[in-house]
Amino acid sequence: MDEDEPLASWAERREQRLRPVGRLRSVRLTGGRQRGAHVAPEGPRLIVRWDGYQWLPEAVAEDYAAAQRILHGIEGDGVRRPPYAAPRPRKAPGRHRRP
Repeated sequence: MDEDEPLASWAERREQRLRPVGRLRSVRLTGGRQRGAHVAPEGPRLIVRWDGYQWLPEAVAEDYAAAQRILHGIEGDGVRRPPYAAPRPRKAPGRHRRP
């Protein structure tokens, strides 16, 4: 933080870097350490939600495909529900780029 920078602008920059509250992710329940999803796609998954400080358990999915349906809000017939956490806005292009 610069001495000339106001605290409000510093706090706003910091908020943009933090993980958004309400974000979901899936974690394998079987096996030792966490690996890629392709290693055991048939294994059960725990869906966890970020509350700003820690990951809290939300639901259990029977396999990778079911976990993805929960994470991306896809219902059984393929209809998409609104996402749980709004996606972050993209950064503005740099000043060196010309449109």
